[in-house]
Amino acid sequence: MIPSRILIVDDEEDICDLLSDFLEDNGYETFKTNTGKEALSILKAARPHLMLLDIRLPEMSGIDILRSVREIDQEVGVIIMTGYDDIGIAQEALKIGASDFVTKPIDFKYLETSVHVKIKAMLA
Repeated sequence: MIPSRILIVDDEEDICDLLSDFLEDNGYETFKTNTGKEALSILKAARPHLMLLDIRLPEMSGIDILRSVREIDQEVGVIIMTGYDDIGIAQEALKIGASDFVTKPIDFKYLETSVHVKIKAMLA
């Protein structure tokens, strides 16, 4: 069975590595990047089932990336991540098409459940 693909987009390399290790230990194939532009390129090339997308990135915001993602792929699940507990950003992201919103530090048990549910729905 081919593993589900997850794209991790965060400007903090340590966060990308931590999430990648966690997800790969749970059987997922991961791709990671620190920039929005590269995220969109990986999205087109690798067609991940799910994205973990940081809301605050240096060159373009997670909201801008999410808008572009929805123009490219309506099906990919997107979980927005942020270090800021901002309900307004969460509501905007959900309206645009994010499937979930998690705050940092990340609750890995919650993330594991959310990823599993989103991947299962995507592949159904």
